Amino acid sequence: MQRFANPLLRHVIRRGCFDAASERQCLQYLRTLRTMQFNHFKTVFLGATDIPESLITGEKIAKEASLRWPVWTLVHAGSSQGWVPWRYKVLLRGDLPLHQQNGIFQELCDSLATSYGKCVIVTRDNTQPMCVGTKDGKEPETRTLPPIPPAICVSGIECCPEVARANGHELLVVPSSYNYLYPMDVAWSSLKWFIINNRKDFALRSIERTHSYRCILFSDLIVKGIEKMTPNKWKIVIDRVKRWENYYLDTLS
Repeated sequence: MQRFANPLLRHVIRRGCFDAASERQCLQYLRTLRTMQFNHFKTVFLGATDIPESLITGEKIAKEASLRWPVWTLVHAGSSQGWVPWRYKVLLRGDLPLHQQNGIFQELCDSLATSYGKCVIVTRDNTQPMCVGTKDGKEPETRTLPPIPPAICVSGIECCPEVARANGHELLVVPSSYNYLYPMDVAWSSLKWFIINNRKDFALRSIERTHSYRCILFSDLIVKGIEKMTPNKWKIVIDRVKRWENYYLDTLS
């Protein structure tokens, strides 16, 4: 592995690990993002994570049995200032009516417009890759947004570019091969480690004559876990993302 002068970049994956199309996709994404930031768009990262019941209870069960257990999905967003001032959503996976899916994204867009003004909302599409480039292999235009599907699925929540634009925002999809540019995974890791290490403190036990019950304060556990990802931690993570962005802009240009 090649060594870099900057110790923060010592674990950079070599460019040979990505094909030309992937590199063009990343470069187009970064140039578009920087153009929008130059035009005073605030950057907000939107994401979701699944929280299986076994993670909450700490019970070890077989993989086949775990498929029958309830799974919750947490939807939230963060920026360089920390978690955005929006009431995150905790949904029972598969239990959200289709007509409400777009309403959640609309609610987020409304909240961002009130708190931050115009934003570029960066998310990750779990259902399909973003197609970029042209058939003749030429570099796509960098002053226009990369092609985005009519609707992006974020763990069952539909994020529509038209809904974003109607509220003064723009929607971008982070390139799937460049996870370092997407800080939400760090936030989810922080939350889940908190759950694992502190779930006993949020459990109440009731013993009756014939039965014993254990009640877990799920909502309180999630709230405290989210609070552990402080604004200072967000700043560290966002600064790391910016260093990756600068690195790729320098090496892929």
